[in-house]
Amino acid sequence: MAQQTPYEQSGKKETTTYDRAISYYKSLVKLYPKSKLLTYGSTDFGKPLHLLILSRDQVFEPSAIRKANKRILLINNGIHPGEPEGVDASMMLARDLLSANKLPKDVVICIIPMYNIDGSFNRSGTSRANQNGPVAYGFRGNSKNLDLNRDFIKTDSKNAAAFQLIFNTWQPEIFVDTHTSNGADYQYVMTLIPTQKDKLNGILSAYLTKTLVPELYKGMEQKGYPMIPYVNSIGQTPETGITGFIESPRYSTGYTTLHNTIGFMPETHMLKSYDLRVDATYKLLQTYIDVVQRDAKIIGENKRKADEFVAVQKEFPLEWALNKNESDSIPFKGFQAGKKPSEISGVDRLYYDRNKPFTNNIKEYNKFEPAVSVRKPIAYIIPKAWDRVIALLKLNNVKIEQLKTDTKITVESYYIGDFKTGTRPYEGHYLHSAVKLNPVAQTLQYYAGDFVVYVNQFTNRYIVETLEPQATDSFFNWNFFDSILDMKEHYSAYVFEDTAAELLKNNPKLKAQLDEKKATDTVFAKSGAAQLEFVYKNSDYYEKTHNRYPVSRLLTNVKLDLK
Repeated sequence: MAQQTPYEQSGKKETTTYDRAISYYKSLVKLYPKSKLLTYGSTDFGKPLHLLILSRDQVFEPSAIRKANKRILLINNGIHPGEPEGVDASMMLARDLLSANKLPKDVVICIIPMYNIDGSFNRSGTSRANQNGPVAYGFRGNSKNLDLNRDFIKTDSKNAAAFQLIFNTWQPEIFVDTHTSNGADYQYVMTLIPTQKDKLNGILSAYLTKTLVPELYKGMEQKGYPMIPYVNSIGQTPETGITGFIESPRYSTGYTTLHNTIGFMPETHMLKSYDLRVDATYKLLQTYIDVVQRDAKIIGENKRKADEFVAVQKEFPLEWALNKNESDSIPFKGFQAGKKPSEISGVDRLYYDRNKPFTNNIKEYNKFEPAVSVRKPIAYIIPKAWDRVIALLKLNNVKIEQLKTDTKITVESYYIGDFKTGTRPYEGHYLHSAVKLNPVAQTLQYYAGDFVVYVNQFTNRYIVETLEPQATDSFFNWNFFDSILDMKEHYSAYVFEDTAAELLKNNPKLKAQLDEKKATDTVFAKSGAAQLEFVYKNSDYYEKTHNRYPVSRLLTNVKLDLK
């Protein structure tokens, strides 16, 4: 076959390397003018991200494609290079669509050949100890040892910044991020994680659940690869029931949800042979193309309506909780599980008997409900010092304005009342959670060049879920603002004792507050240091910026002097 991939040349046992993949795509675009290979940004490995465009009309400009009312399907491969099925399947799919002249009329296909370029060079056959092939593959972490599928908000890697540039330039309606599973053993080659239906905008969710997902299942059944939802077991085995996956914005499909893009994470089963996993991925990608072409107009209309809805949406969920009281019954093709003595320890261990397949109904819990919500402000005001936040907002197509002159503005400020912080680092951060806020109305001084972000945009979900500190993957929780949690001034107790005594003499209200605290808190009543600190923190000497979240909320639609 002309233009055979390295995977095919190996007898379907090896996955391609990065260099061979890019060389292959460069050869492909020389042969077929309906394809184009672009580069974006850089990665931590020093190489740019490539993007292959397949366009039947040879139009390769995103705005022109949208103007022509065509859909954009973005396929991302190799975010975890040890899960490379999509890398090899996409190479064959691109070739076959081009060579057979079968590109869809109303869909432009964009393919990232290999996202975690860094990890793909860290090649071995042992890092995924539970996986059945290929012969060698890349490593999950990138050059900074980051899991890139946790980096879509904090953007610690250049890879994530380049991806966001691609995503926000092309603005796909459908996104597919190819993976391989870990976990239980069962009969399916392919499992599927759609964007969590309850988190997705309702217009998009209705199409996803009633049309798109059923069509994918139907198509794959016909192609010989029946699917099941990703097997996220409640107990040790799937028979105990499975739950839906709630992807917060740190994950690729959680990130795309913020932009009203329907996302999917197909996960092939790690224990199936590599050739079957690649073939199933190939056929699933083909099924996406067929359905998106068929429903191109309705998909585009749904995205337009969803963007319009989000621009005027007032209430935004920030955290989600699984409803454990509601479930569906779904058929499941598994293998009987049992216990036998471990050859290592002699203790009973779990095993699956592939000679004992079964089909039974199991429970699926997949209803998520808002646990924390917030009402949006008119706008957020961000002092210009927080340039990293501004850069990420701009990268994500958020419209930002700036104050023309120094001005005082009445806003709602958050004071961080309490939060929890992980005791061990997670992806290079000590992640915050369970944030408690004390909102206070204040008139603050702002300066020319400070930024104003109005919450009337189709990017509202990205704006709110990054800037509201109580959101699961907020910039605050990812430590962007930790410097505000430190006091910069304090006092010498022997000096402030006299100052505090004078304050209490002149402020009966403060003295009453102190007396009430002593009467209700016996530990406090016995601590002179605690009482002195109480007076300090309730006086004008205490710095007003300590624990004050720097992104304020404008709640009244006052006219601001903007550039």
